[in-house]
Amino acid sequence: MSNQITIKVNGKSYTREVEGRTLLASFLREDLSLTGTHIGCDTSGCGACTVLLDGKAVKSCTILAVQADGATVKTIEGMAENGNLHPLQASFKEKHGLQCGFCTPGMIMVASDFLASNPKPNEQEIRESLEGNFCRCTGYHNIVLAIKDAADTMSA
Repeated sequence: MSNQITIKVNGKSYTREVEGRTLLASFLREDLSLTGTHIGCDTSGCGACTVLLDGKAVKSCTILAVQADGATVKTIEGMAENGNLHPLQASFKEKHGLQCGFCTPGMIMVASDFLASNPKPNEQEIRESLEGNFCRCTGYHNIVLAIKDAADTMSA
């Protein structure tokens, strides 16, 4: 059985027919070709699929697309504006907060939500905010430095 949904993604409205069992992550990747939202585990353990749903970080592998009907979604593709990287994206690049890059979109999205409510975090707060988002390459040190740098840039 299919359902018609309308979702605003990265500022653009989309109306599509989806099966009731379609995950938001799959909808973004397969129906909208927004492949920056990664699927790493399908069990909500890794956080690679994190997007902003109505401004809040959510793991899109745990939400059905029909549950997002009428919502606003921001993916990693929607972070840059007017050809300029978002400060989080720029800081991840500058501070080497990525290696393979698989976890990076999810890390940036959860950091975006976190910094919206805590614009001047300390290192411990940043580390705690990343709970539930796994990086198998970097050991988090440079990820934390990148988020701190972006916070400093954004609050200046």
